[in-house]
Amino acid sequence: MNTKRISKFLSLVLRHKPEALPIVLDDQGWADLDEIIEKMQGKGMKVDQAIIQSVVANNDKQRFRLDLANRRIRANQGHSIDIDLALEPSIPPNELFHGTATRFLDSIMEKGLIRGSRQHVHLSLDIGTATKVGSRHGKPTILKVDAQAMHQQGFVFYVSENGVWLTDHVPVPFLTKADNR
Repeated sequence: MNTKRISKFLSLVLRHKPEALPIVLDDQGWADLDEIIEKMQGKGMKVDQAIIQSVVANNDKQRFRLDLANRRIRANQGHSIDIDLALEPSIPPNELFHGTATRFLDSIMEKGLIRGSRQHVHLSLDIGTATKVGSRHGKPTILKVDAQAMHQQGFVFYVSENGVWLTDHVPVPFLTKADNR
């Protein structure tokens, strides 16, 4: 089984459907690594601790994290299930970016960025990363978020272990179409 398929399966299990293995996540989204490996092997997947460690270390989006003892694993963000990542509020940079498909632009400019089924809206530090994210859904368009103005008005931001900025909602007045720097 290739590492990309393992990564996608771990994303499904750790972010959206732990019952797909089935496993139980604790309140902060941690799962027992040995249990995950055992249950994946029980489904015919050729995985072991070294393969999982490689998936975690080499994932280009750094979606996963192992605890210091390499006994537990969790997703860094993107959950559609109720998880407390225990993130502390952070002061955002002046601007952040959100990549999306052009077909969603009209709706976003009416409602703002909403989290949908996920716990947070995901924002990027740079246009390049936002473009990669938006490209996954079709022809990309990039929105600039006036994060500093939002923060000054009381909106709360968090930054995940892998550097993704998170917030609950980005209202329309804080959004503009970004130029392609």
